[in-house]
Amino acid sequence: MTCDRSTPRTTLATAIAVASLAGTALADHPAWAAADGRPLGHDVSSYQKRIDWRAARAKGARFVYVKATESDGYRNPSFSAQYSGSRAAGLLHGAYHFAVPSASSGTRQARFFLRHGGHGKRDGWTLPPALDIEHNPYDGKQPCFGLSSAALVRWIRAFSDEVRRGTGRRPVIYTTARWWDRCTGRSRAFGGDHPLWLADYSGAARTPAGWSSPSILQYAACGPLPGDQDRWNGTLAQLKKFADR
Repeated sequence: MTCDRSTPRTTLATAIAVASLAGTALADHPAWAAADGRPLGHDVSSYQKRIDWRAARAKGARFVYVKATESDGYRNPSFSAQYSGSRAAGLLHGAYHFAVPSASSGTRQARFFLRHGGHGKRDGWTLPPALDIEHNPYDGKQPCFGLSSAALVRWIRAFSDEVRRGTGRRPVIYTTARWWDRCTGRSRAFGGDHPLWLADYSGAARTPAGWSSPSILQYAACGPLPGDQDRWNGTLAQLKKFADR
């Protein structure tokens, strides 16, 4: 299957940036895409709009992350329908926020996220909230959003602390190894208590500083499921426990 470049994760620039930061072209059959028992998942945004969730589950989907917010002003207009629809079809589901650290503080963006979909609770169905922090899609000359490594680490910590105050849970961090190591100065401050959702289309799954392995791998920008293709690094039983994390 070829990738539809008109329906990227956030914008076309983001999709191109993620692919380039992963260091390879899109891989059709990376190692993690093999039928090895690890549950399939995917992540979606407003670009996918209406989704046939029962068809996605029939194709193997067991979990999904839905984009809720971006920066401190954008809300996915399809979020409620996508979020409730995935749950009705029997998928574990979670919400994610796309970070724009140059726009406002981590605390402010976390509060916006929590007000508009990121408040998920431990109920056996809701995955921990997720922070998508990666290459700046709006200014290719400022991949780190014009912030120093120390400032970005503080921003992520502020976001995480606010999410924990609001939900009792530390967020999952979605990123690429190259962006993280470059823009946070190879920070190891989050690996101990923040699950890693790694974007790596090469099949190598090289982890950024601080983590030994990802909890979730995004291994392709398209495939049989709507949106980006993901796999949980464990069993279905472990994934269900993760929803209670």
